Amino acid sequence: MSDLRLFSKALLGIYLLFAVIALSTSALCIHTVDQELSREYQSNSEQIAKVIADASVDVLLNRDLSVLQSLVDQYLSIRSIKYIYIADENGDVIVHTFVPQVPAEIVATDRRTTASTHRSLTGIGSVIEVVSPILQGRAGTVHLGMDAGLIGLKIQSAVGREIYLISVLFIGSILLTLLLIGTAARPLHRLLSYQRQLAGEDDGFGLTPAEVTRLLERRDLAGDLARLAQRSPSPPQTNRADPL
Repeated sequence: MSDLRLFSKALLGIYLLFAVIALSTSALCIHTVDQELSREYQSNSEQIAKVIADASVDVLLNRDLSVLQSLVDQYLSIRSIKYIYIADENGDVIVHTFVPQVPAEIVATDRRTTASTHRSLTGIGSVIEVVSPILQGRAGTVHLGMDAGLIGLKIQSAVGREIYLISVLFIGSILLTLLLIGTAARPLHRLLSYQRQLAGEDDGFGLTPAEVTRLLERRDLAGDLARLAQRSPSPPQTNRADPL
């Protein structure tokens, strides 16, 4: 414990530095993962919507809604897709995957827009709705609702792994710091034992002649103090009168 008190300020500085590095790294990782996953997620969604839009052109021209319904239904096997609906050039929903009907939140919006939007639908949850126009919007639009919760799960998973790694590094750094402190304090313990020997104190932990030689040959602070103690005169012994 005396070693820890001796290096307490150094330990505090090391742990504060590590905490700053850990917090800044975590914040940067969370922001980067969030941005990259969101961008990739929306890009993939837009590609799927475009594929459906391109495949819907001939079907819409023939007004074969049963084939169009089969087309959108097959994409529901993709885990991230919550719903798909296709609106015609007037914004009327002609096919959809909702059960049993299109939610009122969607009915109340302008379905001819091609801008992506975030929605929170009852019974479905938070989604990112991406839109792809069919024939530049003249034949209608394809709308895909992608599960926004999956992004949160992926971010939590990535952050959880990072926190685990940081925790392991933090515990390892504590153990390594204690080991280094013990290594750094060992010459000081030997110096203390040597000074006690010079003072004539016998504490049972005296140095052997070989250890004294190695201590005096050190080219650091412990060696300098040991050589200085060796050259210093012994303190005068005071004779105490025996009590009467």
